[in-house]
Amino acid sequence: MNINMTQWARGLMAGGRTAAVPIMTHPGIEIIGKRVVDAVSDGRVHADAVKALAERFPTAAATVIMDLTVEAEAFGSDIVFEPDEVPAVRGRLLCGPADIDDMKVPSLREGRVPQYIRATMLASREITDRPVLAGCIGPFSLAGRLYDMSEIMMLIMENPDAACRLLEKCNDFIMKYCIALKEAGANGVVMAEPAAGLLSDDDCMRFSSVYVRKVVEAVQDDMFTVVLHNCGNTGQCTRAMVATGAAAYHFGNKCDMAEVTRDVPATALSMGNLDPVTLFKDATPDAMRAATTDLLRRMKDFPNFVISSGCDTPPHTPMANIEAFFEGVSLFRS
Repeated sequence: MNINMTQWARGLMAGGRTAAVPIMTHPGIEIIGKRVVDAVSDGRVHADAVKALAERFPTAAATVIMDLTVEAEAFGSDIVFEPDEVPAVRGRLLCGPADIDDMKVPSLREGRVPQYIRATMLASREITDRPVLAGCIGPFSLAGRLYDMSEIMMLIMENPDAACRLLEKCNDFIMKYCIALKEAGANGVVMAEPAAGLLSDDDCMRFSSVYVRKVVEAVQDDMFTVVLHNCGNTGQCTRAMVATGAAAYHFGNKCDMAEVTRDVPATALSMGNLDPVTLFKDATPDAMRAATTDLLRRMKDFPNFVISSGCDTPPHTPMANIEAFFEGVSLFRS
């Protein structure tokens, strides 16, 4: 569905509307009676899960699964699949700078990439009352999955040129993928870059933001928005995030939502940051409702704030807690 995303964002900021965009697909998988492995392998099942949630809850936008293994699998990483768990990368693909130089940037036909593009296409065609946000990984997070997270942190100190060569290849693929998601009909993409939260502001700028900005400049326009997610940020690299020029920023529960929002331009959305595990998954409905209204009260002076989970809500999140979240939003509006 064609939606002017610049106008959509302005509409959320104007008129005192309290918008909610939790990052959640796993509860939708359970609604349709499927398992995680079904949705991450089959674009039709994935889209049906996204649709089921859109039909049940008044989200301001629909979101796909935040799966940080799809791109790594396309490059050749070994992926572990469990029936009811998020997929995981097993081992490292690259063991040194020579491997980086030998690595080829894959096509979009590799691994499960075609199924994720299909899920985005189907959800975008069939959900007609709100934007559909696709998903992708960020360049530094992808590099860490290919090279090993501890090893990439050493590489940026000991051989930053090799790290930059790896990041260029990662970003080339991410850019191709985002262009394909846009062509598939998505109204935007949530780029998950949590590993960049391990970096200082300067290092985040050098090893993440300059690459993210290239993607933003290639795909973002009035009809397609980039939401940069960094749940690792505790506040130390918000300025580097904002330097990407993304239209929206999504924060995790490790940071003070009001403090990071002060660093976000008033023309961009600031989204977050209720804990997806201790609140959405493990809290009582009363505690979930109270935390929701408390965060909305604390953020009432920020028109560009959109309440959300701090990251993707995990499998087995109780439906009662999601309902309590939206009850809290509704109570705050009244």
